[in-house]
Amino acid sequence: MGNKKLTVQGVAEYLGVHPDTVYTMVREKEIPHFRVRRRILFSVETIDAWIRDQESITCQEAI
Repeated sequence: MGNKKLTVQGVAEYLGVHPDTVYTMVREKEIPHFRVRRRILFSVETIDAWIRDQESITCQEAI
């Protein structure tokens, strides 16, 4: 089996934030996600890449 998928609850736990925060980020298109019918899902691999991107953006802003 390939890449692991997370639900909103799962990605909230993974990031250490409240699920409502994740729903807001999805609504505002701030976090990569996809839908299967009404379910919002996240690829762990894509979330990890997004985290790395966020870290590099934050580091660049600090310069």
